Amino acid sequence: MKISQIIDKIDENQLYVPAFQREFVWKRNDVKNLFSSLIKEYPVGTILSWETNSPPELKGDTKYNEMQGAVKLILDGQQRITALYMILKGQVPPYYSESEIKYDPRNLYVNVETLELEYFKKLKMQNNPLWIKLTDIFQKRVGFIDIVKTLKESQEVSDKKQYLIADNLKKIEAIPSRDFLEQSIPIKASVREAIDIFYIVNAGGVNLTEAELALAQISGYWPQARALLKDKLVTLAEEGFVFNLDFLVYVLLGVLHNMGSDMRKLHSEDNKDNIIEAWKKLDEKVLDYVFNMMRTQAYVDHTKEINSVYALIPIIVYAYNKDNNLSHEEIKKATKWFYYSQIRQRYTGQLPQKLDKDIGIVVSSESPFDSLLSIIKAERPLEITSDEFDGVGVLHPLFSLMKWYFKSKGAICLSTGLSIRKNMGKRYVLEWDHIFPYGLLKERGYDINNRFKYARAQEITNRAILTQTANRSKAAMQPDVYLKQVKEQFPSSLKLQSIPEDEMLWKLDKFEAFLEERRKILASELNEFLNNITESIETEVRLSVEELIELGENHSLELKSSLRWDYEESGVNKSLEKVIMKTISAFNNSDGGRLIIGINDAGEILGLQNDYDSLNGDKDKFEQHLLNLIGNLFSQEFASRKISLTFPTVQDNEICMVEVEAGDRPIFTKVKDKNGQTVEKFYIRRGNASVEIPEYSNVISYIKGRFDQNTIG
Repeated sequence: MKISQIIDKIDENQLYVPAFQREFVWKRNDVKNLFSSLIKEYPVGTILSWETNSPPELKGDTKYNEMQGAVKLILDGQQRITALYMILKGQVPPYYSESEIKYDPRNLYVNVETLELEYFKKLKMQNNPLWIKLTDIFQKRVGFIDIVKTLKESQEVSDKKQYLIADNLKKIEAIPSRDFLEQSIPIKASVREAIDIFYIVNAGGVNLTEAELALAQISGYWPQARALLKDKLVTLAEEGFVFNLDFLVYVLLGVLHNMGSDMRKLHSEDNKDNIIEAWKKLDEKVLDYVFNMMRTQAYVDHTKEINSVYALIPIIVYAYNKDNNLSHEEIKKATKWFYYSQIRQRYTGQLPQKLDKDIGIVVSSESPFDSLLSIIKAERPLEITSDEFDGVGVLHPLFSLMKWYFKSKGAICLSTGLSIRKNMGKRYVLEWDHIFPYGLLKERGYDINNRFKYARAQEITNRAILTQTANRSKAAMQPDVYLKQVKEQFPSSLKLQSIPEDEMLWKLDKFEAFLEERRKILASELNEFLNNITESIETEVRLSVEELIELGENHSLELKSSLRWDYEESGVNKSLEKVIMKTISAFNNSDGGRLIIGINDAGEILGLQNDYDSLNGDKDKFEQHLLNLIGNLFSQEFASRKISLTFPTVQDNEICMVEVEAGDRPIFTKVKDKNGQTVEKFYIRRGNASVEIPEYSNVISYIKGRFDQNTIG
């Protein structure tokens, strides 16, 4: 089908887009690349269509009338067709409204001499007649004669140049006549079959997320779903909580199936009644309750302040299951966990798996947010140190925590005295201003040419909250002059934003000392703020193997490629078994830990098959061999009492988890020295390594400090 025919069929109500398709999400660069390929006559893909007289819900305001008979729907290729329509026609296609086009591509220009494509740039294009808006060419508002005539007003135009321009215009004007390869599915296909085909076509690509594909399936058995979810997004955005459709699909998966990973659970039509009921409860009650809680209790005024919005999903699931009846203490515990989930970046990787874990705890634990906090604590220390602020910019989640903390104290703008929670029009939009002006710091070498110093200039400890108006009037005042003025006008404002009040630190040459002092103040005050929200109960929560692997090697975790198989030599190397024994003894002599065999240092899953083959056996033979090694080197009692072996499967590979309890008595490892003599060595964990304590006196000192004297007699 020719591109011009596609456009005509859309205008003539013969070609539609089903409601289950996602919105126009192409970026402007995607559209530019499409037209670059069309001009060069490169292949630009295919479209998948479906002709039917029983269409599903259609996108936009269009309603199908049975009198129309069979109509054609676009199942795949909608992004390209929408882009083509907007550039060729200069209008938004009828299945969209102007507000739904997030990245409007219609100001795409072409240089008719070079065929370079660019979005409008005033300085580059305004007085250059070679730059023409693509839509004006397709709509025949500008042609060859117009271009050459304008050019001749300011320059000589050679015949060669005229021929080149004419030839280039022909290439552009030929685009509507280009054929799009069309594939069709049978007219007899049902709506479910059409959606299944849409799913299969898109599941293998990278353009559609699992949540988008799930929403397409939901729309098949509940046609109003997409429109209802979009309406809620608009309502929430008006209140400062901006999400995409994916987020709401994850919420539905969480409340209906108590998970965050398997979107296929939402595909079946068996969900219909439950999902409609769940959405009604979410729309009318739960979502508004949770976001009001976040605003009033957590001081979150906008999702721009949130590092990962997916941390809200466990809270939403909890509120949903509790019918919004959260006690004051439960709200405080949820808030505290939310803060730590942000600054310790709980959801930066393996999102679905982590949601599975966290939602599972929310629906089963008696103290869910204490348990969730214990998981974060197992991954990273909760306490904030002053070093964490060094060189950290405004995109770091610590900056969001600073804002929430300042709001909790009733902080005010340093120059206007307005509460930083107020928004009084565009002039009073909040900005994050440099306390020591960047212009002055730049003169002292804190510029982009010195990355270390530049990071210090942009550090969040050199930031204060001002309204836009105040920021403009402040300009590049000397910091000591400005801060003295602030202190006189609003005496409490500096303390409310945790700014050092020692005037000696306000001098420009004391910039580094100022940063150091404010880091200490913020670390201390933020830790106190978090600790005082509510008391948390320590709970024992086991991390999954995947979570352990993601953490990487640390004081209590060691990864080993194999027990005895040497991957570099492609053969058995029994000295590797001694390394395993060293690690086990170090865990015993320290605080215990886990040793995972079958995973290399980079976290790559290798499995145990090579070890199995080297022993001419399987898991049972491997387990017996490893326990014999431990029992023979240390003692059979130690092997049976202090060692636990499990064999989880990760990515279809069996691995071995060796859990070593913290010992109640020290153990020494027998090894051969360089002379072949057997000697005993004492190993402990230091950081992510097993190290020897070399001096006998140091060993004795360590043992006395680490072990109960009654057990080592």
